[in-house]
Amino acid sequence: MPARHLALAVVVAVLWGLNFVAIHASLTQFPPLFLVALRFALIAIPTVVLVPRPRVPVRWLLGYGLGFGTLQFLFLYLGMNAGFPTGLASLVLQASAPFTVVLGALLLRERLGARRLLGVAVAVVGLVVVGASYGTSAPIGPFLLVLLGALGWAFGNLASRQARADKPLHLVLWMSVVPPLPMLALSLAVEGPARIGESLATSLSAAAVPAWIGLAYTVLLGTLLGSGIWVWLMARHPAGAVAPFSMLVPVVGIVTAWLVLGEAPGWGELAGGVLVVGGVLWASRAPAAAPPEVLSAHEGPDRAASTSQRA
Repeated sequence: MPARHLALAVVVAVLWGLNFVAIHASLTQFPPLFLVALRFALIAIPTVVLVPRPRVPVRWLLGYGLGFGTLQFLFLYLGMNAGFPTGLASLVLQASAPFTVVLGALLLRERLGARRLLGVAVAVVGLVVVGASYGTSAPIGPFLLVLLGALGWAFGNLASRQARADKPLHLVLWMSVVPPLPMLALSLAVEGPARIGESLATSLSAAAVPAWIGLAYTVLLGTLLGSGIWVWLMARHPAGAVAPFSMLVPVVGIVTAWLVLGEAPGWGELAGGVLVVGGVLWASRAPAAAPPEVLSAHEGPDRAASTSQRA
């Protein structure tokens, strides 16, 4: 890739890595389920008005929206709200990559070569190390919630792959139409109108400014700008050349959470993180004689057509 395209790929990784600190800020004001509904409603309303619906089967559009948009962020936000560290969340969410490979083999009968099997195995060992290290000093529940978010992302990957949209960014934007109503209904049932109303009533205070800035960041920079650049890059270069840059996301996420929030991961968590990143990168490498392929989980988070949009 030209140097300026390499720089753009790094910019996207930084934008997505900062997403997690932005989410943390928003969760200080809004309950997690309502925040998911609000985040996607802010994207869905202008999308319905201004963006043509992608020409894909409705079942795959719904599947992408339910997996990537609803389940991923439902569990990610619940996990972070329950106390899971912001930086580690950016790392554990990378479990979507091995999940996608395994689900693709089980549900779509995709071939699982030795390279991918080894990469998945290493990444899984890394996740076990992260979970065990975290669980020695904190409840394991929040870790499992974020892991479920990664699983939801993986299901969304399979749906977006089956959709085969000719305009990937349109699919990413229309995916946002799916989560708001079910998430609002779930929020009303679980969090209750009183809690939602209180969060909105106090959201006009000076103390709530960081929460609104965080929400604006996730919508405008993390999702729209980051996804837009990523889709543009994926349309011009092989997936194998672009996708590995997404592995910079947890690096940025952990460093910014350390600098901004004072979160310092333990050595066990860092070692597990190295295994996760290394396993995903190894599994993402295509054999020299084969067309460049890459884990669907890195085709685009808050990613390209299949995974655009990061947290």
